[in-house]
Amino acid sequence: MRRSIIAAITTVAATAAWTLSAGPALAYPPTPPSATTAATELASLTVKTEGSTSGYSRDLFPHWITQSGTCDTREVVLKRDGTGVTVNSSCQPTAGSWYSVYDATWVASSSSIDIDHIVPLAEAWKSGANAWTTARRQQFANDLSIAQLIAVSASSNRSKGDSDPASWKPTNTSVHCIYAREWIWVKYTYGLSLQSAEKTALQQMLGTC
Repeated sequence: MRRSIIAAITTVAATAAWTLSAGPALAYPPTPPSATTAATELASLTVKTEGSTSGYSRDLFPHWITQSGTCDTREVVLKRDGTGVTVNSSCQPTAGSWYSVYDATWVASSSSIDIDHIVPLAEAWKSGANAWTTARRQQFANDLSIAQLIAVSASSNRSKGDSDPASWKPTNTSVHCIYAREWIWVKYTYGLSLQSAEKTALQQMLGTC
């Protein structure tokens, strides 16, 4: 029983770490605006029929660019979001553990971690990024200043794929509030549109805040 209680406390604490950002802009990950602000931002977004993926390629969003020294964006997020992370001279993790908030799971190997784009690249393309310059798409794909990138289990990230909140939500329902706030923050920051069903799903998720 004691072991179960400790495990439950650990899970709650890890979830809180996602909710409460501390320190500089590169906290784990940057804390999104409040639910009230998110609702205001959501109301200002353009609702329209989603575009197609015609012409889309991940290569049009250059990502995992060098951020500093030998560290690229993926490695920066792995260090930022992990616990006890150590890296080699190439900035690749040699040890550490990661709490995947999407499925409330601890992961002990960086090879089992994906860096998720909260708003997927293909989703962005269909929402207006198809008209961006390559430089703008690169900024979007590597943005550490807002909550657009997060380390999660590979299985949860691949379950999400390119889905928006109308068709996919984290199985860990306790993070639906912050996930919606992050999604809205990204779309608002980049002036991306959204579908009617997507907006409804986000409103419902904000209702859990």
